[in-house]
Amino acid sequence: MSEKQAGKTGTIRVLVVDDHAIIRKGVRAVLDLVPDIDLVGEAENGIQAVKLEQELAPDVILMDLMMPEMDGIACIKQIKTQRPKARILVLTNFAGEDMIFPAIKAGAMGYHLKDSSPDALIEAIRQVNQGVASLHPSIAKKVLDELHNSGKQKLSEEPLTQREVEVLRLIALGHENKDIAGQLVISDATVRTHVSNILGKLHLASRTQAALYALREGLASLDE
Repeated sequence: MSEKQAGKTGTIRVLVVDDHAIIRKGVRAVLDLVPDIDLVGEAENGIQAVKLEQELAPDVILMDLMMPEMDGIACIKQIKTQRPKARILVLTNFAGEDMIFPAIKAGAMGYHLKDSSPDALIEAIRQVNQGVASLHPSIAKKVLDELHNSGKQKLSEEPLTQREVEVLRLIALGHENKDIAGQLVISDATVRTHVSNILGKLHLASRTQAALYALREGLASLDE
């Protein structure tokens, strides 16, 4: 390993992944002022990120979500597959549930927005490096709201079938209907029917609430 790869003793080695050069330069400008953080690499898409992660084994990966060739969520999944202990902090402009929960389920330990202050970003990097989850305040509120809303629901007296439990588990692991159909060797239409039945039986309004329910009840784990 080179001196650059090794880094200074006690520093947090960071890889930044973003398709916009101005964002990467901005992050570098911020981190260059922080003695205990060393930006050791930059990638402009997910494919580059997977390769650099293997070469550098950074302490923390700053990950954008919308990128060409391989998006951030797919990249998170691949990196976590090749190195389960990798610590990934999402840094994005997108605060929608369709991004937040898939990223967290894929293995992101933190989720912050690009309007975060430099101090907030630095603190988030330090927290994730220590194995502590770090969420932007607005993201944390969305997560808590989902947990609260799903936790209020009462179960139907009709239990889930074994196949519905299998589908629910795969939803919680971030799989879309097409992936679920392939894994269970059933049609997309059958998956949609199972999803509808699951939401009805659990009195839930969305796949996100179903995923959170499955994680809370121990039917699935983000470590899988």
